[in-house]
Amino acid sequence: MTALLRYHSALFFRSQRWLAPLLLYAALVAVGVRPGDPVLGSLGIAAGGLVPVSAWAVRICLTQEPAAARAVAAAAGGRSRAHLAALLTGAGWPVLAGAVAAGAVTATGDPAGTNGPDALLAGVLATTACALTGGAVGALAARPFVRAAGWSVAALLLGSLLVLVTTGSPAKHAVTALVAAEGAASPPWAACAAAVLAAAATAAASCLAAARLE
Repeated sequence: MTALLRYHSALFFRSQRWLAPLLLYAALVAVGVRPGDPVLGSLGIAAGGLVPVSAWAVRICLTQEPAAARAVAAAAGGRSRAHLAALLTGAGWPVLAGAVAAGAVTATGDPAGTNGPDALLAGVLATTACALTGGAVGALAARPFVRAAGWSVAALLLGSLLVLVTTGSPAKHAVTALVAAEGAASPPWAACAAAVLAAAATAAASCLAAARLE
């Protein structure tokens, strides 16, 4: 699995397709967060911006290989394992980007009644929840479930919007918990756990479908 993860990461970065989602995330954070703003609300905004970015990154990793290269990787490591490696690569890098953003926002925001370590923990948990939720959206909006590029992009955008506004979504819960917080930070453990479970279930379904349909 380590070799497959390195392979997909190398494809992701050498293709420079990562630039577009990264620039989108940087723009969202730059527009929505200002130094000196209340830190918890800023962390919520930074976390919410990861949903479409993570979905986009996962879709890139699932569709970046030519068919011949995908067949070789499947033959070498197994179709399900190769598909899982693409999913993990697509969701993993946004989690790291979100953690870096959470650290920067915590360092520049107004504590407003909370301490730095608690705020940072809440931010990291929220960004993880949003990145994994977005990754699940990206997995459902790409192969093997949706093959046509136009429909895939439409499903990705609609899915990202829905998980940010639908009650019960881990991403919505995590963002709301921070944006609406007053005083001390309350780390969104439940939202992060729910996002992990949802991402794991989606990954399992996606890998099973890839093994049977491709």
